[in-house]
Amino acid sequence: MIAQLTANERQRAILISLAVALCGLLLGLAGRDDPIGIHGALIFLAGVATIFLIGSSYFAPEPSDERFASYYDDPSKVGIVLAMIWVVFGLAVGDWVAWQLVNPDLTFGGGWSSFGRIRPVHTTSVIFGFGGNALIATSFYVLQRTSRARLPDQLAPWFVLFGYNLFCLIAVTGYLMGITQSKEYAEPEWYDDILLVVVWVVYFLIYVRTLARRKEPHIYVANWYYMAFILVVAMLHIVNNLAVPVSLGHAKSYSLFSGVQDAMTEWWYGHNAVAFFLTSGFLGMLYYFLPMRAGRPIYSYRLSIISFWGITFFYMWAGSHHLHYTALPQWVQTLGMTFSLMLLIPSWASATNALLTLNGAWHKVRDDATLRFMMVAAVFYGLTTFEGSFMAIRPVNSLSHYTDWTIGHVHAGALGWVAMITFGSIYAIVPWLWKREAMYSARLVEAHFWLALSGTVIYVFAMWNSGIIQGLMWRTYNESGTLAYSFVDSLIAMHPYYIARAVGGLLFLIGACVGAYNVWMTITLPARAAERSGDLPEPGLAEPQLAGAAAQPAE
Repeated sequence: MIAQLTANERQRAILISLAVALCGLLLGLAGRDDPIGIHGALIFLAGVATIFLIGSSYFAPEPSDERFASYYDDPSKVGIVLAMIWVVFGLAVGDWVAWQLVNPDLTFGGGWSSFGRIRPVHTTSVIFGFGGNALIATSFYVLQRTSRARLPDQLAPWFVLFGYNLFCLIAVTGYLMGITQSKEYAEPEWYDDILLVVVWVVYFLIYVRTLARRKEPHIYVANWYYMAFILVVAMLHIVNNLAVPVSLGHAKSYSLFSGVQDAMTEWWYGHNAVAFFLTSGFLGMLYYFLPMRAGRPIYSYRLSIISFWGITFFYMWAGSHHLHYTALPQWVQTLGMTFSLMLLIPSWASATNALLTLNGAWHKVRDDATLRFMMVAAVFYGLTTFEGSFMAIRPVNSLSHYTDWTIGHVHAGALGWVAMITFGSIYAIVPWLWKREAMYSARLVEAHFWLALSGTVIYVFAMWNSGIIQGLMWRTYNESGTLAYSFVDSLIAMHPYYIARAVGGLLFLIGACVGAYNVWMTITLPARAAERSGDLPEPGLAEPQLAGAAAQPAE
């Protein structure tokens, strides 16, 4: 890995690592009487460890110009491995959280193991750890193939990958110590937020620089979605996390917004994080890996572009539907509800486009569990977007809000859409990256598919039932006009559904463990396959003209 860097890149890597270590040291010294000091020490150790890692191969021979004859896939490989580590860890914590709702005594007696602390550990690990690493890894892979151009340098992708995982590590350890902004999907404190901004700017620049060097005339639609994911998430993250720290040596900060303005800003961020992190980025995966795996062109390229602009415009206005029946002005609530309903059109356009792409390839769906992951993901995407638009209607929201129905909706998207398309893409990309004929075991892929699907269905149906019963119990009155059921009565009624949810989550976790084992065994297989035809960058003016460097089509 280090040996692939040029001498100049190794020197710059050491300087960057030294700067990171210095920042960590200063943060640790300034916050030695505060939990931020522990994170300062962690950042310092990360910087020092990276210096030693680079130093171990610092004097390795300079890489030859032959490297320009292939795409730079080492960061994608590491990103896939990190994604599988995060998903196993995050799902394990998530199932522990679920069992705590069945039996609240399932803690280790310390504050760190309470529901309020380990729940954001679960969400950050699976959304940002698993989803984020998978998006970074696949975007680097797709960007190069659809542009027929190598990444512009070899150092920046590693900075993005390692910096992003350091952000996730600081966030997760911070929650266990009680460091949080208490904002949904935006819990990390100010210093971790600054780290992510720096990493994200470099990520964006990699994409722009590679597209500027592309040999393919047009930009394939997957890159439109990946670029929207990168650009809009940066904007959302910066605005929502505008805050003033108590001091440079204190973890606590205070938001620049207050009251209903803070709530509106948070859900403008929160819903658009769903839109552009958990939807747009993964649609980028869908639009590349599903046609590639099916061996069919995308059904309608024009429809995919129309859907892109519809999603990009409509989603921006939908966040206020999270704040129905609050102090938010009524017209803002209505605006969010209206755009949520309109959003169904471009969302279903993408789901339909994906399913129609499989026309003529349904026999492959029957026989190929990897393609079946992607097909089911498209189905769940259509289902979840319909449900989200339906739940945004104010009278429906009066029943569903604050209930487990919302939890079921979120996990229909998270497990059925995001995780399914990610696992399908990983099963497709791993043999291509490591030059294997196929995954280590097709039977294990099949087993993972059925474990994941059954776990998702059990989880979602349990929460749908639980949420509707909750909503009905909370609004049932007796003849005297008082509530017929207490809150404790509703908790007792939910108990069997919470058991079902925990069982469904356990099945999904077992499936992820099976998948991680299968990926690891595939990586360690000794047998290698021949190079994929056309999987080479087209030589540019600044690159040596090497024989056999055939171009890969953009579509």
